[in-house]
Amino acid sequence: MFTTNASRGLPRHRSRHVAERYSRWAMRSVIGLMVLALLWLVMAFYLHGQWVFALLFLVLGTSLGVVFSRRSLMSHRYIFPAVAGLGVFVMFPLVYTVGISFSNYSSDNLLSQERVRAQLTAQSYQAEGAAFSYSLYQQDELVRLYLESDAPAGDNDRLLSAAINLTNSEVRRAPTQAVDGPPEGEPLPMRAAIQARDALQALRLQTPGGTELRMAGLRQFAPMIDRYEIRDNGSLYDQQEGQVLTPDNDIGFFVTENGERITPGWPVNVGFTNYSKIFTDPDIRGPFMQIFVWTFVFAGLTVLFTLAVGFVLASLLQWDQLKGKAVYRTLLILPYAVPAFISILIFKGMFNQHFGEVNMILEALFGISPEWFTDPWLARTMLLIVNTWLGYPYMLLLCMGLIQSIPGDLYEASAVDGGGPITNLMKITLPLIIKPLTPLLIAAFAFNFNNFVLIALLTGGSPDILGASTPAGTTDLLVSYTYRIAFQDAGQNFGLAAAIATLIFLLVVGMSVVNLRLSKVKV
Repeated sequence: MFTTNASRGLPRHRSRHVAERYSRWAMRSVIGLMVLALLWLVMAFYLHGQWVFALLFLVLGTSLGVVFSRRSLMSHRYIFPAVAGLGVFVMFPLVYTVGISFSNYSSDNLLSQERVRAQLTAQSYQAEGAAFSYSLYQQDELVRLYLESDAPAGDNDRLLSAAINLTNSEVRRAPTQAVDGPPEGEPLPMRAAIQARDALQALRLQTPGGTELRMAGLRQFAPMIDRYEIRDNGSLYDQQEGQVLTPDNDIGFFVTENGERITPGWPVNVGFTNYSKIFTDPDIRGPFMQIFVWTFVFAGLTVLFTLAVGFVLASLLQWDQLKGKAVYRTLLILPYAVPAFISILIFKGMFNQHFGEVNMILEALFGISPEWFTDPWLARTMLLIVNTWLGYPYMLLLCMGLIQSIPGDLYEASAVDGGGPITNLMKITLPLIIKPLTPLLIAAFAFNFNNFVLIALLTGGSPDILGASTPAGTTDLLVSYTYRIAFQDAGQNFGLAAAIATLIFLLVVGMSVVNLRLSKVKV
């Protein structure tokens, strides 16, 4: 006899079967909606000319549909979100950055060629002829423009347009007629013209003589002519300068007959130009190599200083005769608990050349006031001091754990043989902790190699390197140098920044491989 469900009177196995069926249909509906949403994104990106992102979401939507629709791939459903996240947030940005490094992508070469052409052909200039001041007059629900020449010289100095609707900002044409004076009534206030500015800019007024008037200012209409005219061969004719602009797909610009580039341009493939520029252009190679060397020195000295301070403090905290170890341990780890950006900003104030506590103490004791932010060597010294303060608690924790794992019998045997603290340090402690500590030191080196937050908040890369064609500072690391090229340079050279970022990635990959080798992990 079946046990029935109290609410529906159905056998329990049938109730469970119905619930599972509804669950499957609900899951399929959710997957279907997600696939449709991804397809919508594909179409949206494709229609806006972003075919790379369209391809990304197409692959993502296709893989989502395949994995969740086939029973043979059921085991992959659990790992699919992680793999998709890895692809979208790690692999795609990496591949996209490498792709940009082979282009001239920058603030001057940002749009597609079609959008550049459209932007140029939308430009106009004021032709010879008098400008007209205008006023708006209400006529029922429509508006008429009364225009009066700024330099009266004929019969058509006062014009009145046909009634128009200013709620529509599409391009439209309206005829005008010569009049003796303004129409009856009071003109609309200035704010009405401001509110209808988009519609007025799209308005084309035809004078009785056939001249076209366009909005040339907030209170003026004037004879305006399209500056560029499209030719059948794809070139543009500049009607103002009387010259032909030819599209050059090697550099991504329209160029004049004299070779002058007309901005904006469009991205094109430049091969290894950005990479060769790093090592062949003297104005870039010099600052790059200086920053490259400083990056390695900064990361290496930071690891050395933090390890030395952390190891010494960890050894002292293991001293049996030291009282209050818990208090000292808590105080020494406090810098690790405070967010780094807060500590950096506090140190920035303390090292202020005029009002900082550091210079006040040095001036009171020794009569000196170092220029921490303007002298390159002092700025680098300040960075190392601050970074050592921020990083030593991490090394302290590592060394404490490793020292505590050393058997006490070894130190007792050393004492029997007459070994002292130096012997214990050199023969027992360091040899036993250096091997497990090496992969962690390499990881710390890689972290400080890309320590962008410290540079950005403390010095901003300053003081600058004189003679550099790119924004480069003596305290810049490669990562902050890349950021400044991409977002602070006047030209925002994303292609060059991507090339440097690719080199940084290769260096970090190399350090990671070394780290894995030292950790005895198969690569």
